[in-house]
Amino acid sequence: MYIHIGDNIAIQDKNIIGIFDLETSTVSNDTQNVINKAQKDGFLIDDSDDIPKSFILCGDMIYISEVSSATLRKRG
Repeated sequence: MYIHIGDNIAIQDKNIIGIFDLETSTVSNDTQNVINKAQKDGFLIDDSDDIPKSFILCGDMIYISEVSSATLRKRG
């Protein structure tokens, strides 16, 4: 099954490691470092046109989504 995460991006649910709320999880320096490193290394996909609300960890990729983590979990 695929989960639509916004902006015409769908991810196969078996590839999703975790769905995280961007506001609460980026309080940790470790999480900020992982996201910054992924962006620097080209492993971050951010196609959100609106305020980003969540990020989805899939193997080596991190997707930024404007859809809330609660909504994404319901879609799975």
